[in-house]
Amino acid sequence: MEENKTTPKRQKKPNRFLRLLALLATSALVLLAMVLVIYRDTINVDTFKHWLAYRNMDTGTTGETDPFSHAGGDKLSIAYLDSGIVTASAAGAHYYTLDGEHLAEEVLSMENPVLTSSRTTAVVYDAGNQSLFAFRNSQEYFSLSLNGGADLLSARPNDGGWLAVTAQQSGYKGAVTVYDRRGEPVIQISLSSTFAVDAAVSPDGQTAAVVTIGQQDGVFFSRLLLYQVNQQEPFAQVDLGSLTVLDMDFDEGVVWLLGEDRLLTVSLLPEGQQVQTYYISPNYLKGCSLGGDGFAFLLVGRYRSGGATQALRIDSSAQAVQSIPLNSQVLDYAAAGDTCALLSGSQLSLYNAKLEQFADVGNTQAARKVALSANGSAVLANDQYAWLYIP
Repeated sequence: MEENKTTPKRQKKPNRFLRLLALLATSALVLLAMVLVIYRDTINVDTFKHWLAYRNMDTGTTGETDPFSHAGGDKLSIAYLDSGIVTASAAGAHYYTLDGEHLAEEVLSMENPVLTSSRTTAVVYDAGNQSLFAFRNSQEYFSLSLNGGADLLSARPNDGGWLAVTAQQSGYKGAVTVYDRRGEPVIQISLSSTFAVDAAVSPDGQTAAVVTIGQQDGVFFSRLLLYQVNQQEPFAQVDLGSLTVLDMDFDEGVVWLLGEDRLLTVSLLPEGQQVQTYYISPNYLKGCSLGGDGFAFLLVGRYRSGGATQALRIDSSAQAVQSIPLNSQVLDYAAAGDTCALLSGSQLSLYNAKLEQFADVGNTQAARKVALSANGSAVLANDQYAWLYIP
């Protein structure tokens, strides 16, 4: 009887071509990592980010996309979100994709249209009236209509989509409501002895900063009240003297307050609040953007009348760390991320963290508005059209 002989299985030989491809891919990644380490100070990482974000958009040889028409209207303002572009004007609010597709709109007459925005969220409201509209993630996700004679004074979103709304309501001198990213109210702060005029919510949504105005012995004074959003009483207050707050922002651990003659930073430290001041005088305030990461982009002029003659970058310790002279009339300006923008009648100029110009557009096609993304790209708009510039 013959024994059954088992035929040994043939072992598969490794695919030498696949091994070669894997080796080449690994070598390329190692080489790329070495290049990034060796030349990290000279490689423009932002350019690579721009390519990833806008690789499917045609910018030709100029870096500009084809213009798309927008709704226009008097008192136009624009915001550049990570999901699109929002415009506000006397004719209402409109939300577009980066290539001009219409996403959402509110067509109504606004006497005093105001547009505030973060990286993710834009809010449009009619100051002194009752209607508010918030846009994010390609849709209008929230709207508010006050009643009982209440008037909207301000509305400020943070990057997480939280929103601080300040209104004058019957029975109170001021009221602030903080809404979470879903549009649900988290806390309402009602004041009976002083007027609430503005408010902002921290990036993590846990702290609200409220600016109030009161009067004592015929003298007006301002205060900054700080609340945890789960507490009805402030955990701190900062006396601001006679400062009239024109604008504010709540950065990481720092509240920025802009006055006519000074810029204040209030740092929230474990041991308390530290107030530092940059005095604009003897110059005059011509404009300020608080949209940058950890800095303010301040425009000042030597004379009360006339335009800006200097642009400054003010850090969170209220120190002027960079400045450049201005020789042209500034039509608009913006700051986002580490980038600043100046728009004149003949040119758009983009500046880095050292206020060094790194890109420009010579023909602005009669643009009168500019908004920036945190990655350094810009949206330009004239009365009828808007378009992107990608450095």
